[in-house]
Order: sequence, then structure tokens, then C-alpha cells
Amino acid sequence: MLPLIIVNPKSAAGSTRDKWSAIASDLRTHFGPFTVAFTKGPGDGIDLARRSAESGRKLIIACGGDGTVNEVANGILLSGNDVEMGVFPSGTGGDFRRTVRMPAEPREAARALKNGSTKKIDVGKVTYTDENGGSAERYFLNVSSFGLAAGVIGRVKSATSLDWLPADNIRGRASFALSTLQEVVALQTTTARVKIDDGEERSIGTVNFCVANARFFGGGMKIAPKAKISDGFLDVVNIGDIRTAKIILNAYTLYRGTHLDLPEVKDTLAKRIEARPLNGEQIPIEIDGELGGFLPAAWEIVPSALNLRVPPLK
Repeated sequence: MLPLIIVNPKSAAGSTRDKWSAIASDLRTHFGPFTVAFTKGPGDGIDLARRSAESGRKLIIACGGDGTVNEVANGILLSGNDVEMGVFPSGTGGDFRRTVRMPAEPREAARALKNGSTKKIDVGKVTYTDENGGSAERYFLNVSSFGLAAGVIGRVKSATSLDWLPADNIRGRASFALSTLQEVVALQTTTARVKIDDGEERSIGTVNFCVANARFFGGGMKIAPKAKISDGFLDVVNIGDIRTAKIILNAYTLYRGTHLDLPEVKDTLAKRIEARPLNGEQIPIEIDGELGGFLPAAWEIVPSALNLRVPPLK
């Protein structure tokens, strides 16, 4: 079977759909023959990837942003089959491709997919509370969190279009920056009960509590600069009670990965993390840049769970 490329035509504010002919041409020239399937709505990527994996496909490539990458990975993992996954970036965020150093330029990405090697990587799995109060599960490759990031993502999804900006990556960063500023203005500390591995459950105050498998989230913020996708651990980063002005003044540190030096930021390694609301309030969580459900939630590492095609070493 030829490799399957699952394309989200709505990614990058719809520019993937508009540029698909040129993208497909670059892929055929620098990668080789393939078949293609287009998603039509949320969850399609999971279904397409799962059915394709179950039918015997050996290489499935996600073409889109981090949401598309997440869906394709979930479909492959749910199939239980030994399938290799590839990433062809075409979204505004591109956080996972940063961790694996996949080029953003289409021709270079196509060459990297053709000449790359297979690496087994860890994935995270979060069990959370859905909108109906039931239990749901989701795998994630990047970061799952609660606090500021979930609020920012809610604003990004409903934000006014920034199509007037000159490039997709600039629009992505500007949208997150604007939404972050709006969320920071009304910032409140989230309080939760957290248990890490076999430690005691304790109450924490947090501006943002992140459980990271990879390094980046929020359109290029290096939230977990120490994270490795094949070390068998999740990186827990808790940004504590920081005044609004200090967040704004130190926002650049999130892109440089130097925020871990701030006294209000704590980080540790873990294999399992549990969190629940302190006072029964509804606390939303985000999973790879998409709003998921709510606390209570539990995160765990699934070591060497996914075969990923990564660029050749230089």
C-alpha cells in the first residue's frame, strides 16, 4: 500500500486547502507517490487513521497543525497496529514539528519524510472528565495542561481572524500572544489537589500546570525545555502565582525556555500525575492545543508507543 497523507484542509486558516495543489506537487517530486484523504470535521483524522492502520497501511502522514497530528496519532494508537507515522507541517502552531526538528518548508519536509529514519517515541495519555460527567481518554504528543493555557486556547478558537498578517506562523504567534494578553488581564490563580507518582496529594496554586511529553506549546513557547520524547517520563511544569505585570515582563522567557529559572516556576519528572478541583469547580484542560474536558484528570506516560519518521541527522 502507498503511504496515506491525511490532510486537514482548514489548517493554517484554510491556506492548506488553497495551496494543496502546490503542496501535493512538492510531495510527489521530493517524497514520492502517495494517496490522500481529507478531513471534514473534528475527529475525522482519528477515524481515517484508525481505519487505514487496521487495513494494513504502513505509513500514515498527518498534514496540518498540531490538532491534526494529535488526531492521526490517536487513530494509529487506537488501531493497535505497528504503523509508522509522519508529520508534514501545514498549520499555524507547529509545536510538535519543532520538537522533532521537522522542516517547515514543504520541499524540505518532503525530503525529510523520504530520507528520514524511524524512531520509537513516548506518548502521554490523559483520562479526564467529559462534558457529561463521564470518563474519556486521549493520547497526546506535546502538552496537556490546565490554567492559563486552556483559557488562551478558548480565546484563540473564538478570536477575530488575523489573515491580514503576512505569514501563517506570524498569524499563529500573534493570535496566541493577543489571546494570552487578554487572558492575563483577567488572570486568576487556579487551585487544585495534585498527586505525582506515589507522593502525597497536596494543594497547589497555579497560573498554568503543564504535563509535557515534548518541549513546545502555544505556537512556539518552549514550556518544557528539558523534555525528551523517548525518556519514559513526563515533564511537569507548574507556573505558580505570578503577578500580571511579571508575566508580561517575562513572557519572552517562555520562548527561550529560561522561565524555569524563575522562583515561581517548579518542574519535575513523573510517570503519573493526578489532579482534581479543590472546591468542586469546573476546571477545563487542554490537550495538544485543543480543549478537552475537565478535572479530575490523570496523566500517564506510555513509553515507546509510537513509530515516528524523523528527519535524518545532519
